[in-house]
Amino acid sequence: MPLDQSFVGRTYPPTAPYQVGREKIREFARAIGATDPLYLDPEAARAAGYADVVAPPTFPVLLTMAASRQIVDDPALGVDYSRVVHGDQRFAYQRPVVAGDELVCVNTVEEIMSRGGHDFMTTRTDVITSGGEPVVSVWSKLVVRGEG
Repeated sequence: MPLDQSFVGRTYPPTAPYQVGREKIREFARAIGATDPLYLDPEAARAAGYADVVAPPTFPVLLTMAASRQIVDDPALGVDYSRVVHGDQRFAYQRPVVAGDELVCVNTVEEIMSRGGHDFMTTRTDVITSGGEPVVSVWSKLVVRGEG
């Protein structure tokens, strides 16, 4: 069953706040092999003008993947998650994520198209502070493979 085109432009309610922790940033940095002292050492981050350690650029994936469940679990949209392949990801930053941030995600379906029996859906997740300050927008393209 193809994805419902009427979902293009739909925005979902903000997610619950996520408290960004110093240790979570350090764990993420180590997991991806990032060794920049800004990711690991609060003193280095403060010397560079940040309140605490800075998250690596791909860190928001932790939040946005969980937040995207609002979209893929929406039964009216028709996503068969067993057929989903991740197609693309990009980030547009207003400022870095820093330990101590309290972030929420707002998901929007930007595009749905069908080609060659497959559906392609582009979503945008705006990551903002609980106070409304924009931090980063994350676009993700999901491919829902057709049957056969």
